[in-house]
Amino acid sequence: MPQKTEPVQSAAIPFWRDEAKRAIVFQIVALLLVAGAGYYLYSNTQENLARQSIATGFSFFDKEASFEIGESLIKYSAEDTYFRALLVGALNTVKVSFIGIVLTIILGTIVGIARLSSNWLMAKLSAGYIELMQNIPVLLQLFFWYAIFYEAFPSPRQALNPITGLFFSNRGMIFAIPKAHPAHAVMGWALLIVLVTGWFLNRWGHRRLDRTGQPFPALRITFALAVGVPLLIWLAYGAPTAMDIPVLRGFNFRGGITISPEFSALLLGLVLYTSAFVAEVVRAGIQSVGKGQIEAAMAIGLHPGQVLQRVILPQALRVIIPPLTSQLLNLIKNSSLAIAIGYADFVAVTNTMINQTGQAIEGVTLIMLLFLFFSLSTSLFMNWYNKKMALVER
Repeated sequence: MPQKTEPVQSAAIPFWRDEAKRAIVFQIVALLLVAGAGYYLYSNTQENLARQSIATGFSFFDKEASFEIGESLIKYSAEDTYFRALLVGALNTVKVSFIGIVLTIILGTIVGIARLSSNWLMAKLSAGYIELMQNIPVLLQLFFWYAIFYEAFPSPRQALNPITGLFFSNRGMIFAIPKAHPAHAVMGWALLIVLVTGWFLNRWGHRRLDRTGQPFPALRITFALAVGVPLLIWLAYGAPTAMDIPVLRGFNFRGGITISPEFSALLLGLVLYTSAFVAEVVRAGIQSVGKGQIEAAMAIGLHPGQVLQRVILPQALRVIIPPLTSQLLNLIKNSSLAIAIGYADFVAVTNTMINQTGQAIEGVTLIMLLFLFFSLSTSLFMNWYNKKMALVER
């Protein structure tokens, strides 16, 4: 009978030769080193703050700010708290970032398309714009536009007045606005309801097109309602036409609304600089679409505008969105350069707060958290839109 052989047991491998165990040990050691460095920095900071009798925490939020802010989206005075002052700065950052993003996408798309134009002059002008704006630092552009607004326009007493209710001076652009009236709030809510309804109507129209092949003019209906409904409400309230016209009082204007030189210079610099990069992103996305598809679209009778709208851009967006997201994030972060030209954004307001309270760590932490929130929010939205535009594979 054949003899049974016992299985050979492999010798135990020492842990320093076991890659899996070594990796765990290295990770534990790295974690302990990071924790130790963090504890050292924290304890050293606390000791230095205690030695200099500097309090920590955010209890200063409820104290009176005692400084004015040049422009604000909400009511603010020097008697308000630091928390409200920081809120004003955050809203100013949101304002310039949101308007800048919208204008940058529009301008960058136009320049990117013009860069590929068959018109020699238009293509060369677009290329020159891109090369010029990309190679001038954004901070230098902010200084340039800020100096232009202050040097090119006169003082308020000699302000340019091309039409009634519009003034240009080194204090900014001042123009008339409608006086407050209950109709305006109702018109605004009605417009919002129409736009939301139009969004659902557009989605239903797409499902109907996929199901029956019959298009539905959702956009045209929404546009007609967006114009007609507020107009009917305005007429129902007696068609109020009273205007709040700016008037010179002393050394400045009262009434109307003012767009400051600081805001104008910051917005112009950010938009012109970032749109040059967005234009190249758009150009690359358009060139990624195969020429055969463009020729096929032209062969079935689509004119160039329809080819761009229905064939090129829907496919180019899948290439454009990821690098476009990076450029929009750069615009948001570059808005912190507003402090260099005196625009009261969150960084500028926080810097003033730090100078008054000495809460430098808390102030810098707030700045980092705010820009982290803005950046992550923008990234989440753009990633959602990127997935929405992605091709669905069967």
